[in-house]
Amino acid sequence: MLILGIDPGTAIMGYGLIEKKGNRLFPMDYACWRTPAHTPMPERLLMLYQEIEAYIKEKQPHYVAVEELFFNRNTTTAISVGQARGVVLLAAAQFGIPVYEYTPLQVKQAVAGYGRADKQQIQQMVRALLGLQEIPKPDDTADALAIAICHAHSVNLLNRTGGAL
Repeated sequence: MLILGIDPGTAIMGYGLIEKKGNRLFPMDYACWRTPAHTPMPERLLMLYQEIEAYIKEKQPHYVAVEELFFNRNTTTAISVGQARGVVLLAAAQFGIPVYEYTPLQVKQAVAGYGRADKQQIQQMVRALLGLQEIPKPDDTADALAIAICHAHSVNLLNRTGGAL
């Protein structure tokens, strides 16, 4: 099973594709898509959409896992992240790929076993769980892989409960 994890953002959108075989996880591809600074938002969203659409068409993941929007103090950031998430949801829906959304707390619990783990702990666990030599850079890429790992750990439970957690 191929799982595409995405850490949404409009300047940098991290992605990580992992394969789950039995109880083992294998990194297939990971990086980030970037949009140029000072580019108007509609153009950024179009660029991201085109990248995601081409990627999904090429890699054909079975699932897309994306970080759920949590409201923070910076409303502008929350709105732009919400728009980036919308692009991801649209691209996945276009190809009929199921999308699963996870809160940062769920991702931390699934990856590190502790909901208050810090960013460095999560990055080290991503490296260890996927057998990587180094922590993926930038942080958005490591976060996307963590989201994919979260779904890999959740998918069996989702299948047993008919998709409800």
